Amino acid sequence: MAEDRFVDPTRESFDAFKALPRDVPINMLNLLRFNAVAQYPADHPNADKGWSGARAYEEYGKTSGPIFQRVGGTILWRGHMECMVTGPDDKQWDSSFIAYYPNSGAFLEMVTDPEYRKAVVNRQAAVLTSRLIRFGEMDGPDTFG
Repeated sequence: MAEDRFVDPTRESFDAFKALPRDVPINMLNLLRFNAVAQYPADHPNADKGWSGARAYEEYGKTSGPIFQRVGGTILWRGHMECMVTGPDDKQWDSSFIAYYPNSGAFLEMVTDPEYRKAVVNRQAAVLTSRLIRFGEMDGPDTFG
């Protein structure tokens, strides 16, 4: 499973993100699979608490939430996976949500904030693998077309 570990963006994917328009609203689809036991660095204050990955992610939410809200972010939808209808059966997600940002500059402001950089250690400890996908808005009918 090691080859399927995606926790942080690569330099290339983050550069691609930054190259996209920064002045338009964005939606970020988050798909998360948690570690059974959070994997903190040994010297982190939460390292000896024995938290599950889900509990460490809750801590990430508590510590990063004020920054997320300050930059104008909001959660549009949150859910848990019930079954894979189309796609590989081996891809299971413990949690998923869509985060809205008024623009990508707001996302960049959040991830570079010094307090966020402290909070993100909780996310890194929590997550076994994840997907973070940026979507722009588009007009269209209220059907599948």
